[in-house]
Amino acid sequence: MNKNFALIGAAGYIAIRHMKAIKETNNNLVAALDRFDSVGIIDSFFPSTHFFTEPERFDRHIYKLKQSKKSIDYVSICSPNYLHDAHIRLALRNGAHAICEKPLVLNPWNIDALEQVEKDYNKKINNILQLRLHPSIIALKHKVDKGPENKIYDVDLSYLTSRGNWYFTSWKGDITKSGGIATNIGIHFFDMLTWIFGNVKINQCHLSKEDRASGFLELERARVRWFLSVNYDLIPQNIKENGQRTYRSITVEGDEIEFSGGFTDLHTKSYEAIIDGNGFGLQEAKTSIKIVHDIRNSEPIGLKGDYHPFCKL
Repeated sequence: MNKNFALIGAAGYIAIRHMKAIKETNNNLVAALDRFDSVGIIDSFFPSTHFFTEPERFDRHIYKLKQSKKSIDYVSICSPNYLHDAHIRLALRNGAHAICEKPLVLNPWNIDALEQVEKDYNKKINNILQLRLHPSIIALKHKVDKGPENKIYDVDLSYLTSRGNWYFTSWKGDITKSGGIATNIGIHFFDMLTWIFGNVKINQCHLSKEDRASGFLELERARVRWFLSVNYDLIPQNIKENGQRTYRSITVEGDEIEFSGGFTDLHTKSYEAIIDGNGFGLQEAKTSIKIVHDIRNSEPIGLKGDYHPFCKL
């Protein structure tokens, strides 16, 4: 039976992946919200969707659908990070499950509060943690799981992408709204690393600036040096010469894990799992939320100890 979806944050760049996933799982997008009205892309998927720019009218609309027995089954949340908590609550109090983009929330105690909201409304909060569904990442987890139990792996994570001046003017550049670089572009990687290599024993921040962050994680089965950046100038020259604006690399024991492709259908796979009752929930999200919260609130120690070589860029 087809499910009814609503979507919050329809003008955001990630929203198209959610629209595509709703379409490819043979479901219906019946309502959408964004305070910006540049949402013509909806026509490519669901031209009959009721669109709102005011949250009060959107809330009223989905409440009326609930009263008329045409209720929303899921609300997909693609809004700015700092609004996720409020929009999750909006979904559940209107009788819908929530599907939320990363980061689920900004602080670990928000997870605890949302657990009570789930109980109050008997609905599920799902988080998009798509790296757990990537074939190369799944293969790496299987390799580690089958390897020697006492082996500690050396891991380097590098993710350098390009964002223009708009980034720092938008909510993404406001650490109180986005959570900062580690939260905004790193949280999927921290989730993936702890999923594979276990819980955090040491979390150090070496570098934290507006456009980059770096640190060291000691996990149960790995020592991880990580570096994240949105500064185009820091991308390796050979990558830029190939016309690319993103450099993504994970090495484990010196071996490169290739996962540059394979992302186009991960949201659809996520939706399939969620609809089947196998989505990733609050507890799966909590570890990475705590990691980035601690990074955000720590004092960088500088170039001491086992730091990522890109820190010197």
